[in-house]
Amino acid sequence: MKKYLPSFVCGFGAGVLQVVPVAKTFTCCLIVPAAAFLAIYLEKKASNDEAVIDLKKGAIIGLITGLFAAVFGSFFDLFITFITKNNDMVSAFTDFQNMILNFPLDENLKTEILDLMANVVDEIKTTGFSALYAFSVIINNIVINPIFGIVGGLIGVKVLESKNSNLRM
Repeated sequence: MKKYLPSFVCGFGAGVLQVVPVAKTFTCCLIVPAAAFLAIYLEKKASNDEAVIDLKKGAIIGLITGLFAAVFGSFFDLFITFITKNNDMVSAFTDFQNMILNFPLDENLKTEILDLMANVVDEIKTTGFSALYAFSVIINNIVINPIFGIVGGLIGVKVLESKNSNLRM
């Protein structure tokens, strides 16, 4: 477990920030890569090793950090939705309806989409849970966060490597 502690801590932090209203917009492009970078930095500090972390290890640390961020972010999002019976989808449903109605789609398809989303919104408002919403949040986070975690891990290795090479000179 000690081996995964930096990824766990940074993934937890990214998962928490994933549900903060303003910060959630930057989750994939800033928060998860920054968490992976921080996990690599913490791993390097914890090991007290002057050796360069290779790209493969950086990618793995980023992947694990992204997976932890996905698990915690999904849990907190679904938990807060369950407790409050409200989320961004419920709040923006009228805007979503207007957008779909303005799309150049077949009327039957528009109706199906709006009925499906209205059902999700009704389930969230009444019970606080929608299986379709939960599925989409979990799949989205499990696919997107590890990808950006890997990117952050690779960038983190290169940045820390360049700082170390400058210190050695």
